[in-house]
Amino acid sequence: MSRQLLKGILKKKSLGIKSLAVLIDPDYLKLKNLEQTLLLSNQQDVDYFFLGGSLILQDRMDETIKLIREMTNIPIILFPGNGQQIHSGADAILLLSLLSGRNPDYLIGKHVESAMRLKASQLEVLATAYLLIDGAQSNTAAYISQTQPIPANKTDIALATAMAGELLNMQLLYLDAGSGARKPVPEPMIKKISDHIRLPLFVGGGIRDAETAHSILQAGADVIVVGNLFEEDPHQIKSIAQLVKNQSPLQVKRS
Repeated sequence: MSRQLLKGILKKKSLGIKSLAVLIDPDYLKLKNLEQTLLLSNQQDVDYFFLGGSLILQDRMDETIKLIREMTNIPIILFPGNGQQIHSGADAILLLSLLSGRNPDYLIGKHVESAMRLKASQLEVLATAYLLIDGAQSNTAAYISQTQPIPANKTDIALATAMAGELLNMQLLYLDAGSGARKPVPEPMIKKISDHIRLPLFVGGGIRDAETAHSILQAGADVIVVGNLFEEDPHQIKSIAQLVKNQSPLQVKRS
């Protein structure tokens, strides 16, 4: 049975409730401290697990989903790097349209290849306008997709691209500086887009400390997505999760 995650995301946005997604790459080479990450995520009421990666060398998707289900009740949303990263054990999938690029494969081609499989699955499909933003470091997603990220100082281009996604009736908007980015998505860009776009706004990449997370939330992000920081030190989950909770209005309860 669907958890109706989109309905919950929209409700949280309407109430001003911020959320935290923990990004897990189901690659043997990156899955360190996984059990500790899951335990701390459960203790801190993390909102979502994002599962996927641009380049998975040793797929442990089955094992990872099984362990998440055993240790938590946190929703699993697939964040696929390719059409092979579709798994019926998850709750939902971000159907990413890479609007920041001009590669037709990542605008519609891969979607056509996956459409029948997705339609037959029980996954909640979340149509997502995906924008890669230059994070001052080589970006695996940009390399794989053979596209260029939007320059960090081109806020109007990012805004126009986000507006196009909204006009195309996308359900979510995701700004991503990329895994391991040296710089996160700039706050002025987040704020301007947040001020003009009604879609729930996800922001990830380059979030390496609580100060950065706080600034991104203050700028207007509804959901922050954090991966590398927690891979390196799962104990950071507590401080970031508490920070996210503190950004939500006191008069409403997070759910």
